Amino acid sequence: MFAVTAFIEGVLFALFLCLDLGIVNMAIMKTGMERGFKPALMIGFGSCFGDLFYLSLALLGISIIFEYTIVKWAMWIVGSGVLFYLTYKMLRETWNAKKIDLDSTIVVERSPIRDWLLGVGLAVASPTSIAWFAFVAGPIIMSSSMKQHGGMLYFIIGFFIGGLLWSIGVALISSLSRKYVSKFGIQALSFLSAMLILYFAIKVFYNGFTDVLGG
Repeated sequence: MFAVTAFIEGVLFALFLCLDLGIVNMAIMKTGMERGFKPALMIGFGSCFGDLFYLSLALLGISIIFEYTIVKWAMWIVGSGVLFYLTYKMLRETWNAKKIDLDSTIVVERSPIRDWLLGVGLAVASPTSIAWFAFVAGPIIMSSSMKQHGGMLYFIIGFFIGGLLWSIGVALISSLSRKYVSKFGIQALSFLSAMLILYFAIKVFYNGFTDVLGG
């Protein structure tokens, strides 16, 4: 009974994290509308491993490590750089969006492994995931009773399953809606994604500037 409770809590914990309309969800939806269910699912599947990575760090009490200046410098420089690069990539796709031809086979531009790696990278680079796992998830998990009686293992499994179920749902819905999306719709979604990523990039850079250099 304790194992079932821990598993369910893990699923709910993952769904709570996934409710944030961040860069991962935007990427899954955009890919689903452009290229179909399978590529979108692979991105979501990869993001599950990225979230699992941060969950593992949270379980190890990683929030303490974030107090070290060298870690702050690394997260500031790498995180800002990755996000600004993703903004550039998304803006380029906005101006060069391809028309979706529903009467012909859509050519997959990335292999499944590249889609999976993109999902991992987006999850790891997401500033909301970093902050959420470091300063919210870690303390909550470590202060709970799930780490007793082997419940943490079931919690981790539930967490992974919850993220996977969310990815399947978002990929399925976005792929089914692709027939209603024009080239302009793809461009609008790409631009919205770019602006969202740019917002996070500026936020990470500014917070890092004030925290690392100002502190």
